[in-house]
Amino acid sequence: MGFHTFDPEKAAKLEDAGRYRYVSREELLARLPLGADETVADLGSGTGFYTDDVADFGEASNVGVYAVDMQDAMHDYYREKGVPENVALVTATIDDLPFDDDELDAAFSTMTFHEFASEDALAEVGRVLRPDGRLVVADWSADGRGESGPPVEERYDLETARELLTAAGFEVESGRERPETFVLVARR
Repeated sequence: MGFHTFDPEKAAKLEDAGRYRYVSREELLARLPLGADETVADLGSGTGFYTDDVADFGEASNVGVYAVDMQDAMHDYYREKGVPENVALVTATIDDLPFDDDELDAAFSTMTFHEFASEDALAEVGRVLRPDGRLVVADWSADGRGESGPPVEERYDLETARELLTAAGFEVESGRERPETFVLVARR
């Protein structure tokens, strides 16, 4: 898809706690179990709303978090808000990540998969995840009503997301469709 990139002028909307209605911090963290000294990337981090949840969880276990976004304006907003010490800001597109092969233990994408899911981007995510590395995706569903998020025609449904990840060499462990969103967990 890749049609919709969030407008940085509306960045404050990304800090609305109402976003937990679509994926809660508890749901994200349960699907992204992190051990001591692991490294994780938030793919399409925006203002760091969900990045902060993972970083706060991770500080106790020395988890390093990369907040990856292609828009410097989003990182500027995040800096003004305050970036946790264990978070590094990375300006990059998902199809050209500045990480070594097998560098990441995990990655997650909350409401951004529809912006970057391409053959090249998913191959790149596979390259930077270590063998057996986890990828958690929560995104707007094409089967949703379109009451929130991007236009329905810019979204994937769960089955299409599953097919894209499988074609990129991931093994999808679980997936669940909800009223407006889906969530899936895959391993490299």
